[in-house]
Amino acid sequence: MQTINSAFQYCDQLVRDFEKVIEKPIVGKSSVYYTGIDLGTAYIVLAVLDENYQPVAGAYRFANVVKDGMIVDYIGAIRIVKELKQELEEKLGTELIYAAAALPPGTFTLDSGAIKHVVQGAGFEITNLLDEPTAANAVLKIKDGAIVDIGGGTTGIAILKDGEVIYVADEPTGGTHFSLVIAGAYKMNFDEAELYKRDVKNHRELAHVVKPVIEKVSSIINHHVSDYSVEGIYLVGGTCCLEGIEDIIAKQTHLPTYKPQNPMFVTPLGIALSCTQEIL
Repeated sequence: MQTINSAFQYCDQLVRDFEKVIEKPIVGKSSVYYTGIDLGTAYIVLAVLDENYQPVAGAYRFANVVKDGMIVDYIGAIRIVKELKQELEEKLGTELIYAAAALPPGTFTLDSGAIKHVVQGAGFEITNLLDEPTAANAVLKIKDGAIVDIGGGTTGIAILKDGEVIYVADEPTGGTHFSLVIAGAYKMNFDEAELYKRDVKNHRELAHVVKPVIEKVSSIINHHVSDYSVEGIYLVGGTCCLEGIEDIIAKQTHLPTYKPQNPMFVTPLGIALSCTQEIL
């Protein structure tokens, strides 16, 4: 793995704090709570911050309500978000009112209404709706480089210059494709392959099995960064939890490739940081 640069100090601390409050929420007397809702292909994650935008609670659940960045089970999405909301409200002893959400880059015209209705249908007031790489960068704080969000169904790319997103793209290749390859290689069904992939003990051997898919992701990255002067690649998204993925991408793209300690929680925390009390 490439040397982690100083940009990840804030990110890794925030993620560590969030991981702690998932296990043990901080029950206090915050005047307001801000919730980030990440509707992923594999997981739905809720991150709750207090009035000072510090993590106080969180929950996540495996779900199949999104495919290739688009909601395919609208009712199921509302049900899971509502259940997670109620679970966190019980733990915190308060009502969660304000929430923000995000979409893969380039899908606003297609799916922004559906995401908004899911959040509202679960009982939240939605205060912000942004693209996932912009949300991730609220945590990463990258000035120049490419944020690559490898989710369950798609790979999203955002190129930043002087802290501003100047180009975004999203293509269908992600964790689902990894699972399909694993299922074929080990003669498993898809759900078994998903569970096998999530077990850290299997990551070292799986890096070789799914290498062709990682190389496909790398070719997608190369295609989209070729016209820009990109100094480094910054990985987020649950699929990036796979051990060694950053080394293969660095080799294929010939670019320094960095990964925070738990890339799955970067985007939901960034979404929560963008939440306000101003209803859309």
